[in-house]
Amino acid sequence: MFSNSNSQDLELFEKETFEFEKETLSYRILKPLNYNPNKQYPVHLFLHGAGERGNDNVSQLVHGGKLFLKKENREQYNSWVIFPQAQKNDWWGYKDPYKFDYNVKESKAMSLVVKLMDDFTQRKDVNPNKVFVSGLSMGGMGTFVILNLRPEMFAAATPICGDGDPSLVSNYSKKVPVWIFHGSDDSVVSPKKSLKMAKAIIENGGSPKITFYENVGHDSWNNAFAEKDFLKWIHSKSKKQ
Repeated sequence: MFSNSNSQDLELFEKETFEFEKETLSYRILKPLNYNPNKQYPVHLFLHGAGERGNDNVSQLVHGGKLFLKKENREQYNSWVIFPQAQKNDWWGYKDPYKFDYNVKESKAMSLVVKLMDDFTQRKDVNPNKVFVSGLSMGGMGTFVILNLRPEMFAAATPICGDGDPSLVSNYSKKVPVWIFHGSDDSVVSPKKSLKMAKAIIENGGSPKITFYENVGHDSWNNAFAEKDFLKWIHSKSKKQ
């Protein structure tokens, strides 16, 4: 899956588990560069796609892990980076009537992520005004889900090739800046889904940023990560008071 050099780099993401009411969430966490416990750092939550589900606590780093390890990114956008992993039979959903076709009766993964983030953002070495969320495909859907569940938590969100429930955007449309990405030729998750969400956010008083890539299919995360302003835009945002 990874070359040896990439595997060694990715080991900088420490393996952790979070437990709540007998349920366990595996996640990987990257400490800020030159970590100082007396400083406050931003937090970037990253939600993986359906193909990276499992219990190896490794696969979720396949897409996006290397982006946060780049020397210039660690220096310019120094932060905590958290990559949780959903189980094979789960997804980043929640107990609401809006479901996607993942053959999951009840999602536990997202409730665990919410609990983890509730705890983590209370730490003294976290800047609570600079908590961000990104996700691709199933994780793009999860980005919209967690924005609805915790609209007060996030300063910016970047859902990539995702989908969501337009009836729930009023919770976060005016509070959280959103940059949406999608490939115009995506046959797995239609780009119309991102258009639908952007339209709903606009209709609810928000001002989303949206980028479509011509002649690009489902893997538009590669294009999003290559955007020179991807992390710059995210880190320019602070929570609206």
